[in-house]
Amino acid sequence: MAAQTPAERALACSFTSRGTRFDVSDLRIDHHLDRSTVLTYRLAIARQGHQEERWEVTLPWDDKSFADVLTSPAPEPDRLSMLVSLVRGLLEEWWETKGHERQSAKMGRRLP
Repeated sequence: MAAQTPAERALACSFTSRGTRFDVSDLRIDHHLDRSTVLTYRLAIARQGHQEERWEVTLPWDDKSFADVLTSPAPEPDRLSMLVSLVRGLLEEWWETKGHERQSAKMGRRLP
């Protein structure tokens, strides 16, 4: 198994946003020849007063300006932080819109 890059380690960290806990159990990053990337998360999502839900979410990442951050053994800390914030924002947006936005709904599937 290949060693994880700093970006892979940072993106695989669990986080809490607005009372919702996103526990990352797995992250797969697929790099494509055109420098686009697909991030596939396995998450346990917990909110107070609700049962925990398990999901697999696929985030296409076409922003090639972060390709170096994703693959670098020593990315610039500010750019790494920006990448993590952007990806977490996408996960939050997916969570909030999956029930009523078709594009978001297609990105995730609920796990048993």
